[in-house]
Amino acid sequence: METTVKVILLSHTPNPEATIAMAAKLCYSPSDIEALKQKTAAKDQKGFVDRLMKMGHMSPIEHASFTFAVEGISRACSHQLVRHRLASYSQQSQRYVSEEAGFDYVIPQTIKGDAELEKYFIGFMAKAQKAYNQIVKKLNKKGIAGEAANQDARFVLPNAAETKIMITMNARELLHFFRQRCCNRAQWEIRAMAIAMLKLVRGISPTVFAVSGPGCVSGPCPEGEYTCGKAAEVRERFKRLR
Repeated sequence: METTVKVILLSHTPNPEATIAMAAKLCYSPSDIEALKQKTAAKDQKGFVDRLMKMGHMSPIEHASFTFAVEGISRACSHQLVRHRLASYSQQSQRYVSEEAGFDYVIPQTIKGDAELEKYFIGFMAKAQKAYNQIVKKLNKKGIAGEAANQDARFVLPNAAETKIMITMNARELLHFFRQRCCNRAQWEIRAMAIAMLKLVRGISPTVFAVSGPGCVSGPCPEGEYTCGKAAEVRERFKRLR
């Protein structure tokens, strides 16, 4: 069955910008922790955090973290995602979770818009499902069942197979992730996921993520000769992103 991406923000550092401000001020303040905490809580830290961002003083940003649950993405997408190493991941296992009842999958829009290609694609998914079930059945007859059968049958499952994953990243890594994956040159699926994540964190920490997005949002396009040539349009879109 076809599926679509869904992103949920499960949890985050309470008052992330106050935490960031306290971390930065601790570096320079003679105050004890409790006094510093009270001073930070008593004042809006938006201006201070904004100055931090403009100065490029990024280590305090790492003290704020965000945890997401994502479903409806393909294994092709999750393979790209986990290349971002400064993060924690927990992914649904194809070893412990059987796909005998039918695996969900993602259909690229380029294929969806072509009736002949879509029919071929869906037919291939059905063949993969049939092969998976046949392998499990044959292995079961040999006395190989459960995860032992699943782990070998999954070799015939395609990159299109849907997966579910939990992600925890600190704010600094998220800024890097958005810079890479919100770009027009990023693969469409991980770009859609990244934009959905950005919308969620911008509502929680608007100062940190005010000018977040692809590299061209906060400066010149970093892609050089590979630029999409639409920097002005992209900046405007991410400025209005909610």
